[in-house]
Amino acid sequence: MRPRRRQRFILVGLLLAGVGIAITLALLALRENINLFFSPSQVVAGEAPQGTSFRLGGMVVEGSVGRPGGDLTVRFDLTDTAQAVTVTYTGILPDLFREGQGIVAQGKLLPDGTFQAKQVLAKHDENYMPPEVEDAIEKAHAMGVQ
Repeated sequence: MRPRRRQRFILVGLLLAGVGIAITLALLALRENINLFFSPSQVVAGEAPQGTSFRLGGMVVEGSVGRPGGDLTVRFDLTDTAQAVTVTYTGILPDLFREGQGIVAQGKLLPDGTFQAKQVLAKHDENYMPPEVEDAIEKAHAMGVQ
């Protein structure tokens, strides 16, 4: 091989290797930021992963909100009208958080079946329903009707 052609071959090889490494690093970074969404019915059915962060959405069950201790820990049930999952959250809840209202919580499923939320997001107004929550409630209702 001629020296000039060999140099070009090495340069192209290094560029391809660099692009490959950059793509791999970008995909790894994105994978860590992907949050899957599950409904309470899917969590009860065992479809949600334990120990992995995901989003859980549904309606807060009326009369289920309570503070078991004297601290900022809140415990409530989240439902999609078919199943319910108990959620615990330590922190200040959003101003729009209310019983009977749709929320999305991000966190992990504990071995005892309780969802430990790291973040709780409430809907924007009385007419807004997060699309994932709306779909989950419609699916749960359709399964209950059959």
